[in-house]
Parts: sequence; C-alpha cells; structure tokens
Amino acid sequence: MATTLDLRTQDGGTAGTVTLDDAVFGIEPNMAVLHQVVTAQLAAKRSGSANTKTRAEVKGGGAKPYRQKGTGRARQGSIRAPQFTGGGIVHGPKPRSFRKKVNKKMNRLALCSALSDRAQSERVVVVDQWQFETPKTKDALTALENLDLEGKVMMVVAPSDDATIRSFRNLPSVQLVQAAELNAYDVLCSDWLVFTADTLPGANS
Repeated sequence: MATTLDLRTQDGGTAGTVTLDDAVFGIEPNMAVLHQVVTAQLAAKRSGSANTKTRAEVKGGGAKPYRQKGTGRARQGSIRAPQFTGGGIVHGPKPRSFRKKVNKKMNRLALCSALSDRAQSERVVVVDQWQFETPKTKDALTALENLDLEGKVMMVVAPSDDATIRSFRNLPSVQLVQAAELNAYDVLCSDWLVFTADTLPGANS
C-alpha cells in the first residue's frame, strides 16, 4: 500500500499531500545487501596511508658492522637488517586501497532499503519548497523548530537552491546532500530525511 505524507510548509503548516513511490520507499529492507554496501562504503573511506620502511628504505647501514669471521658473533651485513633496532620492517603495511567493488544494482537496492526503513519509521518529511529570501542560519533554526525536527537531519536540496544551502550549512546537526549523493550509510546515520517536492525520488502529488 502506497504511503501518503502531508506536504509540509516551511512554517510548519501543510500544503496538501504527497505519495511516496513504493519502488523507493515501500520495499522490504534487504539487510544482507545493506550490510555489504555499508561495509564497502566504510572501507572506501579508509585512507590506506599506513607505511613502514623496508631495509632498502631505511637510512644508514651501508657498511658492514664488523668483520665476517673471528668475532664469535653471527655474520651481519648491515645494521639496518630487521633484527636490529632501527632496522627495516618485514611485511609491514604499505599504502593501499581498501575499496570493495559493489555493482550499481546492489547500491540502489541498499539505498531503497535504507529509505524504506526510514519511511516505515515515519522519519521522512517532504517540504513543498524552501523560502529563504536571504541566507540566514537563524531562519533555518526556526524552520527546523516549526517542522519538529530534532537530532541528525539529512536534507536533500537542489544544487541551485543557494539560499537554502547557505542557511543550513553551518548547523552541525544538518547534513546537506544533493539527490545524486544519497547513499545508504548516510541515510541510516540520520534521524530525519527531509526532501522538497522537487528532490523527492519518484513522487506523485
């Protein structure tokens, strides 16, 4: 059954209704795919910049530390061998990419699963349009209060809506994204999803 929401206004009122697309907001969340995609997203965020030096990269050690025979000690060719303090590291970490390949179909299924989970939890808000004449953080705070939005808010905005972006961007509890940037991990990390009528995927007013 299609989910119908009130189309909210910036001052907290209603301006009609909007129907959420079942293909996006009405599926049964696939937890296995969600886990795999979120794990891949977190892995891709790792810098992979850990680096240790091998014996070939450590400074010094060009001369043989002592003669080959007659000392009673084991023969050594360099004080930068791994067994010496300050020597090279054997099999240490090197810069690498932790990215995991996830196909488009899985990414879309994971996103729809996350959006459906938020819709089932009644954590989706659709605003008809933002009406900021000039960018003002104070007005943005008032809008959040009017809409009863608390906690972490993900706001999907149009790239051309400059006044809205500049009004909300300094609020630490608000994450601004464009529709093309929506992803499962950020959706799951948010308490509320806020769309406009223009940015709502597959909406039928």
